Parts: sequence; structure tokens; C-alpha cells
Amino acid sequence: MAQKRALYMRALLRSYLPALVFIVLGVGVGVAFTLANSFLGPKRPTKVKREPYECGLPSDVRKNFRFGVSFYLIAMLFILFDIEVVFLYPIAVQLEAIGVFALVEMIVFVVLLLVAFVFVWRRGALEWK
Repeated sequence: MAQKRALYMRALLRSYLPALVFIVLGVGVGVAFTLANSFLGPKRPTKVKREPYECGLPSDVRKNFRFGVSFYLIAMLFILFDIEVVFLYPIAVQLEAIGVFALVEMIVFVVLLLVAFVFVWRRGALEWK
């Protein structure tokens, strides 16, 4: 019984070893680059370098600044449509193996996605106010 368990544990470790090595190397490279940047990088902070900067423009956001509802609506719609498109990739990769049924389902999915997009567009949800 103990010998079977040892063989099982050895096989389990062998199957997870590549993943463990990958994780250790990824963390190691990340830590090494972070440390190298902090030790070797230039340290000349100025007032301009400390200011927040986004999208090519200096940020004018204050503590009491509130985003409008349209910002969140557009952000949610972007995420929704972006995630929906991700579902097309696995079907496209395995389309030959899955067959015509998957192609028809994918076409129905894209048509429904297009209908939803046109509905949102017509309602004015994509207008920046």
C-alpha cells in the first residue's frame, strides 16, 4: 500500500513538475526584472514625473470627481461584446472537427450579437455625453 502511494505521488509530481517549473521561472524573472529596475534604473524624480498621466493627457481627476453613467455603460458594453467574441475562437480552431452544427450555431450567435449591438447603438448607449 505504501509503495503504491509513493508511486502515485511520484507520478503526480512528475505530471505537475513542468507547471511548477514554469511558475517558479515566471516569478523569478518578474522579481529579477523588478529588482534590476529598482537598482539600475535612473532616479531623478521631478514634479512632472510624479503627476498621474493617462491616455496621452495629464489627469485632472480630483478626489471628489465622479464619472458619468455613460462611462460605466460604455465600459460594460465593451466588456460584454469583447468577451462574447472570445467564445468564437475555440469554435473557429476546432470547426473541422466539430462540424456543420457548430458553424450554424456560431452564425446564430454572431447574428444575435449583431442584433444586440444594433439595439444598443440605436438606443444611444454608445454616445459619449
